[in-house]
Amino acid sequence: MRQPSVIARRVAAASVSLVVAAGAAACGPEDNDAKGAGGDSTPHKGGTLTVLNSNPQQDFDPARLYTSGGGNVPSLVFRTLTTRNRENGEAGAKVVPDLATDTGRPNKDATVWTYTLKEGLKYEDGSPITTADIKYGIERSFAPELSGGAPYLRDWLVGAADYQGPYKDKRGLAAIETPDARTIVFHLNKPEGEFPYLATQTQFTPVPKAKDTGTKYEQHPVSSGPYKVVTNENDGERLVLERNTHWSAATDAERKAYPDKVDVRSGLDSSVINQRLSASQAADAAAVTTDTNLGPAELAKVTGDKELAARVGTGHFGYTNYIAFNPKIKPFDNAKVRQAISYAIDRSSVVNAAGGSALAEPATTFLPNQKSFGYTEYDHFPAGDAGDAAKAKELLKEAGYAKGLTVTLTHSNAKDFETSPEIATAIQDALKKAGITVKLQGLEENDYSDKIHSVKTEPGFFLAHWGADWPSGGPFLAPIFDGRQIVEDGANFNTGLLDDKSVNTEIDAINKLTDLDAAAKRWGALDAKIGEQALTVPLFHPVYKRLYGKDIKNVVISDWTGVLDISQVAVK
Repeated sequence: MRQPSVIARRVAAASVSLVVAAGAAACGPEDNDAKGAGGDSTPHKGGTLTVLNSNPQQDFDPARLYTSGGGNVPSLVFRTLTTRNRENGEAGAKVVPDLATDTGRPNKDATVWTYTLKEGLKYEDGSPITTADIKYGIERSFAPELSGGAPYLRDWLVGAADYQGPYKDKRGLAAIETPDARTIVFHLNKPEGEFPYLATQTQFTPVPKAKDTGTKYEQHPVSSGPYKVVTNENDGERLVLERNTHWSAATDAERKAYPDKVDVRSGLDSSVINQRLSASQAADAAAVTTDTNLGPAELAKVTGDKELAARVGTGHFGYTNYIAFNPKIKPFDNAKVRQAISYAIDRSSVVNAAGGSALAEPATTFLPNQKSFGYTEYDHFPAGDAGDAAKAKELLKEAGYAKGLTVTLTHSNAKDFETSPEIATAIQDALKKAGITVKLQGLEENDYSDKIHSVKTEPGFFLAHWGADWPSGGPFLAPIFDGRQIVEDGANFNTGLLDDKSVNTEIDAINKLTDLDAAAKRWGALDAKIGEQALTVPLFHPVYKRLYGKDIKNVVISDWTGVLDISQVAVK
């Protein structure tokens, strides 16, 4: 978990926004039949599904992709040992078998995990899928030239820390055993009860060694899923997928694969995407987007049109926008100052700056408010919707700042309604009422990211956000609060530089649990405990509103991704 990183947040913010990335009452599309819009809502096989996206599906190689739950478009081509449950809302946050017969069988202390493949699994050329292919697929993800995927395996697998992949080291990883064609065994450095979640990542996709073309593999990866790649133009800007005739629904309970063809067109302006989906003319009537939200102005227009409103999918993804403090920098080394700011925050104005209550939900917990994360309700600094300026002033006086103080808030200039000027200005206005003068330091996105993710340059007071690699408290709390994950010379995400032995010990204890419901409760309790230190001020969880074409049927939106799952969509 050393570097869930910019890529993880890109997944939260783009691929699934994954970050793709949160409400307890998450559900399928609001105000519309979850089966789809228009006439006969019964899904049928056939037709072409068009995907209109802003961001190209770059690096379409299972080794290089950093996804949540296997991704959206990638999961049409790449099957993994486990996958996300393709159901609406809370039920969709569960991990289920994919290529494997179950979600994994751990030994007593969860340091060894064993999987058995289903019978009859085949690639697009009809050849059998074996565990040796899964082992090789994982090993090639360690190759420097194929970097970009989730980093967990390097940390978790025995002897994997310095492995450089099969192109340089023919011996492979001894930590992965394949005693026969259907059995694979993983040996871990430490207990990891959430290994079944990790096994949803595309690095667990089988890759036949004889068909591996290295960095060119992304042009035509060998399909194990219901669709195969027939066109990949301009590094994923145009992807055309057609049926893999050797895929069998009998071995795949999750993907419906209704359309005959999937045509992914990227590099489009977000306003153009929403205009085309709104008009729903010709091929756009059978179109969706996997990365473009409705903005506040567009949502207002759509809400006033009954037909369009019926074609909006609403989803929640595990994602939190928050204020971060660096307690090594004055005056934020004083807990009472951090508490004062926590009381002064006007979450109603922050929510409005993020696009309004339809696009953001106020947050008082760091964990997203979903059961799978272990959400435990708390508000250690209760200030209502508008903030409590009087309480903030009282704490400032106790901290030695009876006449107030002046601080600098660092934010991004990107127009993302998350860490952008609108949010920063709302905070500035709220803190002014408590006697805190806030100077704004806006940085271009790259400069902002470099500054806040370096221990050497991290400011004292800045905006941040975090998205889940999978729907659990582990990949949410550990990168931000585990002291052993502080990176001195690289990308650091432990913004509060917290290194609390009791917190680290509890993280290890929870990681040993294979009962994920029991683990979730412990993550929630840990969140509440850490929250008392006021190292962050949770602001809001985003809500995702996506328009889809008038001929789209069988809309499924889970709490795992928060967006329409194209493996379930029908166009006829």
